[in-house]
Order: sequence, then structure tokens, then C-alpha cells
Amino acid sequence: MRKAFHELKVGYIHGVEKEEVHEKQTSFYDLELHPDIEDGLDSMGFKNPTPIQAEAIPHILDRRDLLGIAQTGTGKTAAFLLPTMDRILDTPDNGKVKALVVVPTRELALQIDQATEGFGYYTGVSSLAIYGGGTGKEFDREKKALKQGADIVIVTPGRMLSHLNLGYVDLSELEFLILDEADRMLDMGFHQDIMRIASHCKKEKQVLLFSATMPEKMRRLAHDLLNNPVTVQLALSKPAANVKQSAYVLFDHQKDAVLVDILKRKKVESGIVFTSRKKTVNQVVRALRQAGIKCGKISSDLKQEEREEVMLGFRQKMIPLLVATDVVSRGIDIDSIEIVINYDVPPNEEDYVHRIGRTARAQRKGEAFTLIVPDDMQRFGRIEKLIERTVDKLDLPKGLGDAPRYDPERGKRRNSFKGRKPRNKFSHKKKPKGQYGKKR
Repeated sequence: MRKAFHELKVGYIHGVEKEEVHEKQTSFYDLELHPDIEDGLDSMGFKNPTPIQAEAIPHILDRRDLLGIAQTGTGKTAAFLLPTMDRILDTPDNGKVKALVVVPTRELALQIDQATEGFGYYTGVSSLAIYGGGTGKEFDREKKALKQGADIVIVTPGRMLSHLNLGYVDLSELEFLILDEADRMLDMGFHQDIMRIASHCKKEKQVLLFSATMPEKMRRLAHDLLNNPVTVQLALSKPAANVKQSAYVLFDHQKDAVLVDILKRKKVESGIVFTSRKKTVNQVVRALRQAGIKCGKISSDLKQEEREEVMLGFRQKMIPLLVATDVVSRGIDIDSIEIVINYDVPPNEEDYVHRIGRTARAQRKGEAFTLIVPDDMQRFGRIEKLIERTVDKLDLPKGLGDAPRYDPERGKRRNSFKGRKPRNKFSHKKKPKGQYGKKR
């Protein structure tokens, strides 16, 4: 029988006075990490841990299972990588996998692999990213690397199961099973895959579960995987103050024209247009290219090599604009993004914070625009409630016609009629004359 969670709420949340935050601030040296890790942090310019790092790392070093709840951009990757590498440096090098990091997307797998290389530059800790796509030759390379062993292996669920099912992956010496962006994996339907991967790991392992949100299905997964865990939770931060938020209330047929108008007026050098459906990505790309706006796209329909090529072009600013689904609302770390446009209102309120958090990073300024059609008004109203502010609604460009009136209560009133007994169309009138009005 698993023990109940030991809840630990982090004091550094939105609304805490700055003086309190400074009193809690520590340096990485206070965490007593391995000197080789400290050298790597120094070379990368990292001095002070973020709140999630300062609270989570000591518990992980104490070998506690941990549930970490914090939004993207708070430093979760270092929160699990640094103590993991610290422990690996204290274990014999027997050529077997010591830590398995399971993530929802290829882009996040690559980003964590790169972070491992940076933090572990002076340690000799090896890492390997394994994800779907690629050729048979790529699969064979992954197979060889898994058989030879790597200290930290970062995987997407489907690809890892493909290797596990062939019987040559040895997880008998695994010390850490780490799930990052676990809520996103559950949204993508990976619950059973996660449990199957966990069943291949040795029983005496430390499990770290990181998530941006805590829906009920996350609680069930935590109950299944974690043993007497510490819960470190940061309240969802509001969007940074240097993100200027605006919205257009419009009809669906006006979306493309407004999008083109924004991008041409702003002369964007680096921006992201988010859609909620992958089929909409192609539609938006066509509209932008017809307007002479250069852009690339990211969706699950692209081959891995194509996705990597687009992301490289976007990072190098050869591609100024990226049209993508929420696959890049988390796990993309580019400081120079000037603008984020929500072509569709995101399905969840938290996703709005994640999306617009791609801009105004590293103390820069940024802008976020959202296109709101009538069916999305109620959802956007919930977003405004979450971020505790009313987003400015802008006038449509001239020549596009009238716009609908913004009414976040619209859907609620419509739904309030559901379940009522239909009204007889003659109930408010006298019975019609003729044979149907006669007594029988």
C-alpha cells in the first residue's frame, strides 16, 4: 500500500513580495552538488537556482520520489538533471543506463539532451536522445548505443517501447525514472505506454514526475508510480509583465486577413503562430505564403528530418515565422521571439500562459495577440479570469466589415437551455381554427 503524499508548497509564488523572495534565494553552491557540475554551471553563467530547483534538488539528492508541478520556463530541466548527474558521478561506471527521461516530443528530447551536454561538460556523464522518425540506419544506431549503454537516455514513449520489445535494452541498473511534461504525455494518450516502460525498470528506483498542470489523470499516474513522494508545487505564474497582450474579436472568415495585417504591420523577425489543430497549420501557411510572408511549419505530419530543419532555420532566423500546434508551446527555449499569435484560442487556460510565455524571455519585451471567434468567447473569458486581467480588444482593420460583440457569458447562457422541455410552438397562441382545433 503506497503512503499518502507529503505535500510541500513552495513559498515563491505569484504575489509574494520581492523582499521575501530575496531572503529565500540561495546559490548553487549551497546545494552542495559535485564540483564538476558546479564547474559546468559556472561556465554557463548560472549562479542562483530557480525556486523549483532550490526546492526540488535537495529532496532528489535525499533519494525521495518527487512530484514537481511548475509551468514551463521555471527551470524544471535542471531541477532533475543536476541531482541525477550528481548521483551518477557517485556510482560505478558499469556501462548500463542509469537514468531514463521520458518526454512527449522529439523537440523536448533534443533540448534535454543538449542541456545534459552543457551541464555535464566537465563530468563525463554520457547522454543519448531516442525519438521516433528517422531511417532504419538511425534505429540501428540507437540500438547499438542502448546495448553499449549511456548514463542518461532521453526518449519518447513509442520509440522506447519499440526498442524494449526487441529485448536488448538492459534497465537492471536504472537509478532514475523521470517523466517530464507528464500532463502533455497523458493528453497525447501515452498513459499505457508509460506504465509499460515503467514495468521494464527495476523495482528499487527513484521516480521523478514533472508536470505543468495537475488534472485528475495526473493524480492517478502519480499514485501508480510514486512511493511516498514529496510534492513541490509552484503556483501558475501570470504572464510576464513585459508581454503586451491584445486580442481581436472577429468572425472565422476574418482570421486570415487580421493575421496578415498584424504580421505586415509588425515586420516580425521572429514569431510563432499557434493553432489548436494540425490541419489548420497547412491552411494558415497557405494564407501567409499567398500574402508573401515567409514561414515554416511544425506538426506531427512532418518527418523528423523536416522538423529539425525547420527548427534550425527558425533558431537561426532564416525562417522568421513558425506556424505550429501546441507541440512547441512547451520545450522550446529561444530568447529572441518577439511575437506570439494565437490563431485559435487554446483549449485550456494554462496553455494560454505557456504559449505567450514563448515571448518576452530573458527580460526582453514581447507581444501576444489572440483571435477570438464567437464560439471561443466563453473559453477566453476563463483565460482572463485565470490571468486576473482583461485583455485589450482591438478594432479590426478597415475594410473587414463588422465584428461580433465580445460576450464571455455567451456560451453559458446558451448551455443553460439544454435539458429543458421543448416549448410547444402553439403554447402561446390560440388553437388554430379548422378541423385540428375541433373537439373530438
